[in-house]
Amino acid sequence: MDLTLEHKSTDVLVLGGGLAGYRAAIAARDLGAQVTIAYRGHGASPHVIGFNAAIGAVDARDGPDVFFDDMVRGGYGLNDRSLVRILAEESVQAYEQLLALGVPFAHGVDAATGERKALQRHLSGNTYARSVFIAEGTGRAVMQALVARARTTGIEMIGGHKIVDLLRDGDAVVGALLWKPFTQTLTAVRARAVVMAMGGIGQLYAGSTYPADVCADAFGMALEAGASLIDMEFVQFEPVVTVWPEECRGMEMPTAMLGDGAHLKNALGERFMLERNPPLGERGIEKAKMALHIQREIDEGRGLPQGGVVFDTTVLSSEQLESYVSHCSRLRRAGVDPATTSPIVAPAAHSVMGGIVIDARGWTGVPGLYAGGESAGGVHGASRLAGNGCADTLVFGAVAGRGAAGSLQASARRDWNGIEGEAIARLEGKSGDPAGDTDAVKAELRDTLARCAGIWRDAESLAEGAKIVDGIRNRLRDARAADITGVIDLGEARRMADTARVILGAALARQESRGAHQRTDFREMDDSRWLQHTSYRRDAGGELVQAFRPIQ
Repeated sequence: MDLTLEHKSTDVLVLGGGLAGYRAAIAARDLGAQVTIAYRGHGASPHVIGFNAAIGAVDARDGPDVFFDDMVRGGYGLNDRSLVRILAEESVQAYEQLLALGVPFAHGVDAATGERKALQRHLSGNTYARSVFIAEGTGRAVMQALVARARTTGIEMIGGHKIVDLLRDGDAVVGALLWKPFTQTLTAVRARAVVMAMGGIGQLYAGSTYPADVCADAFGMALEAGASLIDMEFVQFEPVVTVWPEECRGMEMPTAMLGDGAHLKNALGERFMLERNPPLGERGIEKAKMALHIQREIDEGRGLPQGGVVFDTTVLSSEQLESYVSHCSRLRRAGVDPATTSPIVAPAAHSVMGGIVIDARGWTGVPGLYAGGESAGGVHGASRLAGNGCADTLVFGAVAGRGAAGSLQASARRDWNGIEGEAIARLEGKSGDPAGDTDAVKAELRDTLARCAGIWRDAESLAEGAKIVDGIRNRLRDARAADITGVIDLGEARRMADTARVILGAALARQESRGAHQRTDFREMDDSRWLQHTSYRRDAGGELVQAFRPIQ
């Protein structure tokens, strides 16, 4: 391969262009570090509809302590308490910091006092209305504010680049190798600390709600660098993803609508959640349980012909309904007026509760490597509260950025030619005569996980999936590609396969049902044996090694 190599240097290199990445970059820059952020796209961040902040604007009884208890209960006790405490308390700071940047969160006027206060929506699994939002689109507005802040503070932004590999010097991570798609140009960014904020499993499951620029690279690269992954068996299925109208397939309906009074109904017209979760029905239940109840209606023949259940929007008041601007607009563009006709929804693979092991500073245990947002694990336990995905990215993105900037030591003398040469050699070692269709291999991985490690699992399906993925990993180990595009695609496929194998292995090991992990052959939760993390890392020979970690 005839490649051109460019060079850059920085103090803190942030990998990932979503909310976690920008929060990390700004936090590190605020501590005086020189910061570069590199990314291919913005992931799922522009589609965020709100995030939990325990500010108690709607109900003064809410606060960090109640939020903490909700997370531990909603995570079925598997959460690392130190991380939960950080999220509960710093959610308030994150809201206030974004407000100071001019993010136009929804506000209203208290009828009794005339005081202007924030509006908060009540999402599933939360005791009180806690989600702050912007009716026209929360994710986009927050992203715009963070990008503007990054520009004014002098953060270097390298957009449209694929993160190819981490630069390593012995055990330490000292930068990353980037590729500009459709070119022969690579950029080696040398750094004193690196923050991994590249999202989670993304497109690793068939039917995933995530955009195509997230595909488990963070997890594969972290394993290669010596970090550990935990809780990867807990794959959350978003409970209410649109399957009809077809033009809106894959759109997540807000669980906040259920908090406002929308209903779920089966093909018989029954509000089945009243029986499953009396007396609250669709409210006061965390998402993993809701997804299971919806899937049971479908599996037992009470779903609609389109493959889901009714998300009854017609019972909402006009004011409530129209506050969901983007969802109403998309449905109406598809010819469905949610004021008179309801969409049909079903569970779909969404995100993983686990990720890279971090401490309270976002450090992964690997010198120079930090992680935040969906790339990191430990805070959510076995299931994530609705509204906590964005809260996680905002809080732990900043935590990782501060940790990275606060860890900087004097610049070490390194053999940069040798470090970069090793990274290039890892790429060139995959070049040669093409061996197979990488896209077909990725599709096989997605289908295998969806079939064998879906919302319901058992030993037989998980073992079958592990065998298939082991075969794929063996094929990929010897595969080669003819050009740089193919070589990088192969690297992505290898990391997807490694992550898939961790998910299957962890799910097979955990012989119980807990939160987002449901075994039909082990239906009960077993605290006596399984109130611990399932962990994976690579050994010296590169093989995946399973272990168990206590809850902190």
